[in-house]
Amino acid sequence: MISSSSSPTTMDRDNNIPRFDWDLSFSALVSSPSTGTDAIGAIEFDPSGEILATGGIARKIRIYRLNSLLGTSRDDDDDDHVERCICTPAKLSSLKWRPDLTGRVIGSGDYDGVVSEYDVEKGVPVFERDEHGGRKIWSVDYTLRSGSVLGASGSDDGTVQMWDPRNGGLDKTVRPGGGTAAICSVEFDPFGGNFLAVGCADRNAYVYDVRRLVDPIFVLDGHTKTVTYARFMDQHTIVTGSTDGSLKLWDIANGQRVVRTFRGHVNSRNFVGLSVWRHGGLVVSGSENNEVFVYDKRWGEPVWVRGLGGQTDRFGSDRRFVSSVCWRQADEDWCTLVAGGSDGVLEIFSGIRN
Repeated sequence: MISSSSSPTTMDRDNNIPRFDWDLSFSALVSSPSTGTDAIGAIEFDPSGEILATGGIARKIRIYRLNSLLGTSRDDDDDDHVERCICTPAKLSSLKWRPDLTGRVIGSGDYDGVVSEYDVEKGVPVFERDEHGGRKIWSVDYTLRSGSVLGASGSDDGTVQMWDPRNGGLDKTVRPGGGTAAICSVEFDPFGGNFLAVGCADRNAYVYDVRRLVDPIFVLDGHTKTVTYARFMDQHTIVTGSTDGSLKLWDIANGQRVVRTFRGHVNSRNFVGLSVWRHGGLVVSGSENNEVFVYDKRWGEPVWVRGLGGQTDRFGSDRRFVSSVCWRQADEDWCTLVAGGSDGVLEIFSGIRN
């Protein structure tokens, strides 16, 4: 395992030894202007890959243009680069861009159990639904089906709800594992398939066919604690993350078997972020030791580790951790990774293939 908090190291290029095929290096740091808690809970690129949104404890959606951030100095603060700032009524746990309205409307899930959509240009809400009984929403996602948009939200109330954002009508309610445990993650198959992946606090991940939601078609049982994330690597492969300190790669085309377990990062209690870069076959996870860990799907050990900057808290202690991560999906030849911390610091790393 590589363990460098200052500079990544390329591993031996023998085929049997983990290696990192990308020259990934620091590009920008944006500090938080907030004097209070400003943990970043969500980072999302729009479909073009040019616009970046963040949200979290500060009750703000901050919108940036990627080009305006690249090359910023370590002394720059957030206000110097925010293109739009939308104030929200509650703390945010999840963000997702509407796929049919590129860069124009962004959806959010909040701690009050409300899904809201905002017109980014005008900075105003254009849609709201409050159907989770006031329980925290941990995850929101969208998909396009036959030209129409379908939304999904997962909540502490133990349900996954799917709905039509055009009218707010409830389409389906799913209760994975009987609905007794919180839903931490929802993701539609981004390749246009019919699957929905769900991460649940009952230690399982579930895969549903959205056309027949009575029972899951797969139950991914292998973690020993809460499954905080479930992400599609491709149409047949899912990556899950858990507070048991591991990530797992599942082959759902061949008996939902575990292909690989990834270990190295630290995660026992917090949402630390998980993102998959499908073009490069890479997985990134945050960590409770304030480092970013990149894994290649071919190996179980990390191929790149980097500590985030920032400052200790107002009590002089260092309890920071990486709270959100996101790969830019729009480019196959240029690698861009964004990580956010519990202190509100945002860092960008980018590079080309070695």
